[in-house]
Amino acid sequence: MKHANILIVEDDQGIQDMLKYSLEPEGYKLYQVSTVKAAWQLIETRSLDLVLLDWMLPDNSGIDLLHRIRKYYSALPVIMVTAKSEEEDRVLGLDVGADDYITKPFAVRELKSRMQAVLRRTMPAEQPIQIAGLYLDPISQRVKVGEDSLDLTPTEFRLLHYFMGHPDRVFSRSQLLDQAWGSQVYVEERTVDVHIRRLRKNLEAFGLDRLVQTVQGRGYRFSRQA
Repeated sequence: MKHANILIVEDDQGIQDMLKYSLEPEGYKLYQVSTVKAAWQLIETRSLDLVLLDWMLPDNSGIDLLHRIRKYYSALPVIMVTAKSEEEDRVLGLDVGADDYITKPFAVRELKSRMQAVLRRTMPAEQPIQIAGLYLDPISQRVKVGEDSLDLTPTEFRLLHYFMGHPDRVFSRSQLLDQAWGSQVYVEERTVDVHIRRLRKNLEAFGLDRLVQTVQGRGYRFSRQA
C-alpha cells in the first residue's frame, strides 16, 4: 500500500537502515524511533497506518507499548518484529493485540507481504464508502445523501474521507492535522475545530451532524450511527 505512514520502533540501527532502504523507494512514509517514549509521542501526534514494533527496547517493553496502543488507539494496526521466537512469546504478542508477529532474522520480502496484508484489511480503499446514508466517492470526490450533494471544501472532504475510512476510531487534533494538511504544513490545532464545525454544519441539514462526535480530552470520532 503506497503512501501508508509507517512507524518503525526498533533500536537496532542496522535493521532501521535496512527497512528505510527497502520501504521508502516503494512509497511508504517512515517514522523511525528507538524508544517507547518517542514512539508514543508520534502515535499521539501523527496519523499512522501501521506500527512495526520490536519487543525489547531500551526504555520499556514493546509489549507494554502494545497494551497502551490497544487501550487508547485500538484500531491502529501493529506487527511485532522481534527476536523473541518462542511459541509462548508469539502467543502473548498476539493475545495482547498484535495483528501479526514476525521473528528476526526475517526476509524483507516476507515482511512487505505481511504489511500489505494488514494494510489491505485496515486502510480505506479508493472505493465508495457508505455509512448511515452518507455516500462518499474518493475518485470523483463527491459526497451525497440520497440524491443531494454536499458542497465541501477539499480540506473538509479529506477530513470526512479519513473519518469514514476509520469509523469509531478516536483521533487527536494533531493526527487530523497531519492527515488533512500534511506534516510539513504549519496549522494551529484550533483550525481543526473550525473545519469540524463547518463539516457538521453541512451534515446538519440531513440530520447527520451527530456522526462527528467530540471525545472530551482526546479529539474526535466518526460514528457509524447518527
